[in-house]
Amino acid sequence: MSFHSDREHTQAGTPGAAIITGASAGLGRVFAERLARQGYDLILVARRALRLAELALQLTREYDVSVEPVAADLATSEGVDRIAAYFSVRDDITLLLNNAGTSTLGNVSESKPDQLAAMINLNVVALTRLCAAALFAFRSRDRGAIVNVGSVLGFHSLPISSIYSGTKGYVLNFTLGIQQEVAGSNVKVHLAAPGAIATDLWEISGVPLSNLDPAIVMTAERAVDAILSGFALGESVILPSVESSDLLQQYEEARLALLTASQTSGPASRYSVP
Repeated sequence: MSFHSDREHTQAGTPGAAIITGASAGLGRVFAERLARQGYDLILVARRALRLAELALQLTREYDVSVEPVAADLATSEGVDRIAAYFSVRDDITLLLNNAGTSTLGNVSESKPDQLAAMINLNVVALTRLCAAALFAFRSRDRGAIVNVGSVLGFHSLPISSIYSGTKGYVLNFTLGIQQEVAGSNVKVHLAAPGAIATDLWEISGVPLSNLDPAIVMTAERAVDAILSGFALGESVILPSVESSDLLQQYEEARLALLTASQTSGPASRYSVP
């Protein structure tokens, strides 16, 4: 895990096509506008068909790129299957931006089963399956990039964020693992872990944005611009708000030290096991 540089993301010339999930609002909508400006053709995925169609028309007119809106519910197997199939029929896809996600904040004991399932299916299952489809296609061509949008709550948990933090902790470790899987190839995998962002996800989560200190909330536009800048720099872990890269390095060193310390054949002395 490091802020290392590697600028080889796309072939020379046009950047190709990008799949953006959760594209109808929030970060996804801004990602779509920014990537269209860079010349990417787009496949925009979200549940809200009307919003997608309007966005696709706007971006096509403004940037003269091909934009395909695809209404799909990625919390269902059918929705994921539909999007995963694009990687086998479109060899121009060079970027998967796994941005779709949801959050319901609250105590686990008070969570409804359908809320739990929706969060895990979208934040974990859909992201994993789309990564698998993208990796199979990208590795066969030896080119392509994946950006998984996680959260700083993948590094930390709060009493009301146990499930959400758990899903984002999965995204963190899953992404670090596949980064090692593609090491040495021209396939690049990145984790973006923003802090609090001003999107409608807060209203969906049950915690109004107005409850947060404005000093800790970043606009969606600034967050996306920082993430895409980190992507261009080749940062494997992109932390839009973190000024010092030393903090990430210290985290990595502590994580590896803990892992190394666990690799012994005997119990720790404090357990008094003979």
